[in-house]
Amino acid sequence: MATPNSPALALNRWQRLAIHCALLVLCLPAILPVLWMVSTALKSDSEVLNSAGVSLSSLIPKSAHWSNFPDALRFVPFGVYLRNTLTLCAITVLGVVVSSAVVAYGFARIRFKGSGFWFATMIATMALPGQVTMIPVFALFRWLGWYGSYLPLTVPSFCGSAFYIFLLTQFFKTVPEELAESARLDGAQEWTVFTRIVLPLAKPALATCALFQFLGTWNDFMGPLLYINDPNKYTLAYGLQQFYSSYGSKWGLLMAAATVFTLPIVLLFFLAQRTFVQGISTTGGRN
Repeated sequence: MATPNSPALALNRWQRLAIHCALLVLCLPAILPVLWMVSTALKSDSEVLNSAGVSLSSLIPKSAHWSNFPDALRFVPFGVYLRNTLTLCAITVLGVVVSSAVVAYGFARIRFKGSGFWFATMIATMALPGQVTMIPVFALFRWLGWYGSYLPLTVPSFCGSAFYIFLLTQFFKTVPEELAESARLDGAQEWTVFTRIVLPLAKPALATCALFQFLGTWNDFMGPLLYINDPNKYTLAYGLQQFYSSYGSKWGLLMAAATVFTLPIVLLFFLAQRTFVQGISTTGGRN
């Protein structure tokens, strides 16, 4: 056994240090734009315009202008946009998780004629770009009279999502069939097996779907752009674009608003990181 001062343990420490340093270097291309955004949020407009380029020295503001953050929130009705965004996130997360779980359980555990064909057809829909279906879907929602409301952004989530259905189907297949069989022998119906046995075991996978959907709705710009025409219904992503259109020259305020917009996503990822990794690792295949 290696002692605390043994060469093997010291070598492992140096190896771990080298690995962490290499990972930090590899992460720089992704971290640098975020650092530039935060740095610009703390600069005055004159300092931003006089910057020669992006360098390590230019990332440090000469004088931190913390007032950019409250000023940006005064220009942007952040509270209204945040409320609208969180409302959409809550509805879509609930709709996608519930509908996708029901459909995925049917594909994973209920055998019916043509199940393989319909599952393959559903997976094939993932190959269709959104630009292909954008015009007919917009025409359909406009014909239904949903234009200008949140219905086009929320109702489709209750019809399931091919990606989440596939993810949950793979997870449900890993749940031992013996658990369901023992429940059926005790008189449990299929819905009871689904809600009382399978769903409690699928919490990591469900949390992963909820996290993906939350991030997608939070960052969604195209949906509000197509269907929302009332400024009181704007979301954060669309509202940030409107701020850029009106005050594009105020780079300090724009980056301050972008930093506030990004911060909740970063905090959510770190808080849910363990659940996210666990959900991904348990949906890779069948045991």
